[in-house]
Amino acid sequence: MPTTITPEAVEKTITDALPQFGVEATDISRDSTFEDLDVDSLDLTEISQIIEEEYGVTIKGEDARNITTIGDAVDLVVKKGG
Repeated sequence: MPTTITPEAVEKTITDALPQFGVEATDISRDSTFEDLDVDSLDLTEISQIIEEEYGVTIKGEDARNITTIGDAVDLVVKKGG
């Protein structure tokens, strides 16, 4: 069963995943862009898979292209999962 989808839970999932892609925990905030964090499209695909496994929400195509910040990703997952 997927985890309850709240903005706080989704943000925690994303921020907990980012260090495995070389992102410093101190650089992560809701306003951080994936570009500034040096997270490339392959990394974003892996983060999308983590989100899908955790919450049952799929992020693909146009949705993925519109995500620039961690906050964008959180909001999209909450919107799609709610």
